[in-house]
Amino acid sequence: MKHYLLPALLLVSGCQSTLNTEDTQQEKSQNIEAASVEEINYALLHDESIDVYHPVADVDFSLKKDAITRHDDIWQRIRDQLQFDIPENKRVKAQRDWYVKHPNYLKRVAKRAEPFLFYIVEELEKNNMPIEMALLPVVESAFDPFAYSHGRASGMWQFVPGTGKRFGMKQNWWYDGRRDVVASTQGAIAYLKYLHKYFKGDWMLALAAYNSGEGRVSRAVKKNRKNNKPTDFWSLKLPKETKAYVPKLLALADIVKRPQEFELNLYQIDNKAVISQVDIKSQLDLAKAAQLADLSLTELQRLNPGFNRWATDPDGPHHLLLPNQKIEKFEQELAKLSQSDRLAWQRYKIKNGDNLGAIAKQFHTSISLIKEVNNVKGTQIRAGKYLLIPVAAKSLDNYILSYDQRIAKKQSRPQQGTKVIHTVVSGDNLWDIGQKYSVNSKSIAKWNGFAPRDTLKLGQKLVIWQKPKTTVANVKYNKSSNVQTEQAIMRNITYKVRRGDSFARIADKFNVRIADIERWNNLNRKKYLQPGQRLKLSVDVTNNI
Repeated sequence: MKHYLLPALLLVSGCQSTLNTEDTQQEKSQNIEAASVEEINYALLHDESIDVYHPVADVDFSLKKDAITRHDDIWQRIRDQLQFDIPENKRVKAQRDWYVKHPNYLKRVAKRAEPFLFYIVEELEKNNMPIEMALLPVVESAFDPFAYSHGRASGMWQFVPGTGKRFGMKQNWWYDGRRDVVASTQGAIAYLKYLHKYFKGDWMLALAAYNSGEGRVSRAVKKNRKNNKPTDFWSLKLPKETKAYVPKLLALADIVKRPQEFELNLYQIDNKAVISQVDIKSQLDLAKAAQLADLSLTELQRLNPGFNRWATDPDGPHHLLLPNQKIEKFEQELAKLSQSDRLAWQRYKIKNGDNLGAIAKQFHTSISLIKEVNNVKGTQIRAGKYLLIPVAAKSLDNYILSYDQRIAKKQSRPQQGTKVIHTVVSGDNLWDIGQKYSVNSKSIAKWNGFAPRDTLKLGQKLVIWQKPKTTVANVKYNKSSNVQTEQAIMRNITYKVRRGDSFARIADKFNVRIADIERWNNLNRKKYLQPGQRLKLSVDVTNNI
């Protein structure tokens, strides 16, 4: 990624941690000293939590829009209820200046928010929550339900798996509630309420904890209290990203409050519902649903990003978000559809050596659904018998926003170097695979669209982009061919050890060898590193992720 993109990258970064247990895994910033801007950027880009990725393109929805007056604009509704005090300090001003200088960014984010913002505002009001929380998805994900981070956070509100489950977001092969706009909004409100109570009514501390975990914020509060220092958000020693996180939200609130003073025209969004949740009763192929609603499949999937596959989850939720002007026709057409026509079916003859797992994988469905449809009690199946298999109504390539197609698109994106396909075998882990191919394990995760801490699966195909090995810190010319070959560009930086760091983690983060860290710092890997300890590293800045 180009260095000049880093401010935008940092702007939309956000990630949560599971309650108490994942605080140390979700640190957002690195303390890099004695390095140039390029080297600092390089180090930041190697942090698994700093990036938020947007794997699918935006979609212009066919939403019915009437002429919007200022009174009918959702921003005015939000403006009338803003309540947080906004300090005029450097941290808020820096974030506000960035937004003001990037009006196209604000417009793009507002267009993403347009289908969902009215619903979010309504839910916040029902729960007596500060209306400023309607702006939190801008900070977390740039209002993108498909956004994910390499810290394992996903969705508009950026929940990691554990916190998502804790607050009611179902996650399985078919469905991920962290991306479901309704489920994740309800979960975010519940989590924010919990944090508000946990920090005895202090919303600034609650917001900081939403970003980096209440354990870390609690420790910072206790440390200040012990040292007789103020315990408000602005006085705490917190990770760099968390220190910027709350100012980002306050800066956005300030812009919404007085856009004219910053010479901004906010993208107008109607102060009324433009989408609604429709009960579909049981499992339905998404391509058929789109056809019934007179929507493109991409439009339907963009409104319903929680569904991972070609159909809704057989065990629910049994609802879809649809544009209001499409609902009447959809419900009429759905009522005409027989139960057997909700999915396409294929009659499959069991062969010798078949098992349910292999059959489910072949037809892109789940074992449990095959067993349920065919009334199979155990795992035994008999060659020569037949199974009725639910299959996608269209070619899987048409479901371009499904999990498999998003991964395929990610893996097909060209990178520098030579493309290698690695098939995961028993005992594999990202660290070992990275060492085998001399690449950063976080790069492998990025190239394949998952988080570094996600579990690898046997038989999983990984795309790896291998760069030529270089050892000379300059540019050489091959005299025989007169071809210029770019060599490694090495820079020395000083890295400050964080809680949870190890030799292996730091080596992986900066794509260096443990033996080199030992040699550069006269250390032994058998001894524990201490938080705050400074390490000298020699980093190849040509290997930016």
